Amino acid sequence: MDLLLTLLGFVFICLGIVGSFLPVLPGPITSWFGLLILHLTKTIPQNWSFLGITLFIAIKIFILDYFIPAMGTKKFGGSKYGAYGTTIGLIIGLLSPIPFGILIGAFSGAFVGEVVFDGKDTNAALKASFGAFIGFLASTGIKFIVATIYLVLFFMKVWEYKEGLFSF
Repeated sequence: MDLLLTLLGFVFICLGIVGSFLPVLPGPITSWFGLLILHLTKTIPQNWSFLGITLFIAIKIFILDYFIPAMGTKKFGGSKYGAYGTTIGLIIGLLSPIPFGILIGAFSGAFVGEVVFDGKDTNAALKASFGAFIGFLASTGIKFIVATIYLVLFFMKVWEYKEGLFSF
């Protein structure tokens, strides 16, 4: 049972890393569930302070994820339409077969949102799109770093208790 829980925890950790780039999956929170599942094994002692601190960080990042792209957009003179366009472009870019579709989609979505729905001229829309893009990159980078740290913590726990987890 411990091995099954360890594998399931690893799946959640990997989904969390993927979720750092996908707007529909909360990356750090999903990775945190991987840590929780690992701590539910009989071999690894439940460390509630460790789980509480990592949960607090995951929730804080989850909340900040809604503000960072908007802050980037506002800082560069964008509107809510630029922020909405970033999200829509991100989803369209995710579904596109072109490389870096997520990045191109986020930038172009912000640009279209600013030009079409907010009526900005091209230069102002480009500046706002750049801000939305920077905000998106910052938010994604933070989520990826936290999810990767959770992956490292996961492997450290697995390594520390490998004899109990993998003994048959």
